[in-house]
Amino acid sequence: MHKHAELDWRDGRVPVSTRFDDPYFSLDDGLSETRHVFLAGNGLPERFTPGFRIAELGFGTGLNLLAALEAWRASGTAGPLRFTTFEAFPMAPEDMIRAQGVFPELAEIAATLEPMWRDGRTSFETDELIFEMRAGDARTTLTAWDGIADAWFLDGFSPAKNPELWEPALLASVAEHTAQGGTAATYSAAGEVRRALAAAGFAVSRVPGYGRKRHMSVARKEIP
Repeated sequence: MHKHAELDWRDGRVPVSTRFDDPYFSLDDGLSETRHVFLAGNGLPERFTPGFRIAELGFGTGLNLLAALEAWRASGTAGPLRFTTFEAFPMAPEDMIRAQGVFPELAEIAATLEPMWRDGRTSFETDELIFEMRAGDARTTLTAWDGIADAWFLDGFSPAKNPELWEPALLASVAEHTAQGGTAATYSAAGEVRRALAAAGFAVSRVPGYGRKRHMSVARKEIP
């Protein structure tokens, strides 16, 4: 049994990890941040194709999944979307459902998935989604994964507070599990993160970030 995330709630709306002393999403507008960083940062929804594969480091509240699934529905791409996420400290179901409730635009999608969280499901399939959460230390669980992603959401807590999720060896493993021409995006513009992605074989760019964050990083696995 994996430990659940330990939380405080800022203004009753934004969950903050007490373990990492970091909020799970932007205090300004978490959904707009997700759309800017992880969707647009990976060229989505424009790159969606049938069976598109997203992988993620740091599932958190599930906000990125909901935003991706909303974009998938709106794109009209033939399903299902494949979404695999790696999370060391999953949120308790009631906390995750509460956090997702902050975003009324996603209420319909959140409602369709809520029974899965309440049942404690870590993998399931619907007509539009094949989902798997691999709980545990990503340095172990990613190495053991036999999948490949077309796009990565690198969404661990900040490198200063959660350095394990940004280690060069782990980002090299991300690259190994990325399709040729695949992409990765993160809110972090830290030099050590960009250097590690580049060393792993990604072409890395620093681009405008969301809100008060001046920069973020996007990466593409170069085709030999």
